[in-house]
Amino acid sequence: MNQAIQIIVKPRIKVLEIIQPLTIEQLNVIPAGFNNNIIWNLGHMIAAQQGICYKRAGLDTIVDEAFFNRYKPGSKPEQFLDAAELEKITGLFSSTLTQLEADLNTDIFANYPAWTTRYGADLSNVNEAVAFLPFHEGLHIGTVIAMSKLV
Repeated sequence: MNQAIQIIVKPRIKVLEIIQPLTIEQLNVIPAGFNNNIIWNLGHMIAAQQGICYKRAGLDTIVDEAFFNRYKPGSKPEQFLDAAELEKITGLFSSTLTQLEADLNTDIFANYPAWTTRYGADLSNVNEAVAFLPFHEGLHIGTVIAMSKLV
C-alpha cells in the first residue's frame, strides 16, 4: 500500500475503534460549543478527501453528490443519521482510499491545479494534496475524540 495512503488508513481505523462503544444516538449528539456531531465529522473526512483530491482536479467524486453535499465543508448536520448511514460511512472510510490509491497510479490527476488551503498550505499537485490529508483528518479525529468524552 502507498505510504501516504497508509498514513491515512491507520488513524481512520483507530477512530472507528474509539467510537465503536457509542450508540447511534450518541453519534448524533451535537455537544454544547460545537456545531456538528461525531457522525458528521466522519462523513466530512470522506467528503473533504473527495473534494481536495477529485473535485479540485475537475473530476467527479467517488461518492454520490448527495453524500458529498451532506458532509462538505460549510455543511452541518441537518437530520438524525441512522445506523445505515454509519455503515455507509465506515465502508467509505476504506473504499474511497482504495480507489484513491488506484487512481494515483494513473494520470487522471495530471491537471491538478495549484491552490492554497484555508490553513495556508500551498498545494501544487495531487501528491501534495494527499500529503495534506492527514493534517485535516487529524483535526477532525481530535474533534471526534473530544466529542466522544462529552456524549
